[in-house]
Amino acid sequence: MTASAPPLEADEIYRFYRAGDEETRALRGISLAVAAGEFVAVTGPSGSGKSTLLACLGGLDEPDGGTVRVGGVRISHRPQVERTALRAHLIGMLFQSGNMLEHLTVRANVDLVQRLAGRPDPAWRNTLLDELGLADRDRARPAQLSGGESARAGLAVALANRPAVLLADEPTGELDRRTERRVLDLLRDRAAQGTAVVVASHSPAVAAAADRTLTLDEGRPS
Repeated sequence: MTASAPPLEADEIYRFYRAGDEETRALRGISLAVAAGEFVAVTGPSGSGKSTLLACLGGLDEPDGGTVRVGGVRISHRPQVERTALRAHLIGMLFQSGNMLEHLTVRANVDLVQRLAGRPDPAWRNTLLDELGLADRDRARPAQLSGGESARAGLAVALANRPAVLLADEPTGELDRRTERRVLDLLRDRAAQGTAVVVASHSPAVAAAADRTLTLDEGRPS
């Protein structure tokens, strides 16, 4: 990482999808820079491009135009194996549908992410699970967790390698208000510790918790 560069920077991101003669313009020139310790909410109606933007920011999808950099390192327009390696070291991903393997315990899911990145760190794993209130649930499998526990366990997996950037797509979409507030408090805590946090969500509570919002409408800032 480049010390002077922001943790996350996107410059004029375009993404098009084609099916036969039809073209969908999912993103139309989105630019964004997120500083260390900043919490940014990406809002907008369904189909506005929120999830597509997060996928491009995290290197899960390639933009058709523009550039994404993480810590000054370009992650876009590289071979998939290189994007995967950069993501493993620099980016944590949290999805509404979950980011854990069902046959593994919470503890084993965190360990797996660390091993895949070549960063086994049992001490950090234990500290993280304790901070997230999961120390006594570390040997439970995903199906044995409550909604709130599942959200916190997914956050533990996303933070397993102490990423510079945390990207979350509708992480509170299926949670009750009390649990949503708890998860948002945890996300704000990570930002306070220097992580650049970007959350795509329909929730007004997410927008209210953020330092600023980026609202999309048909792939453009509105």
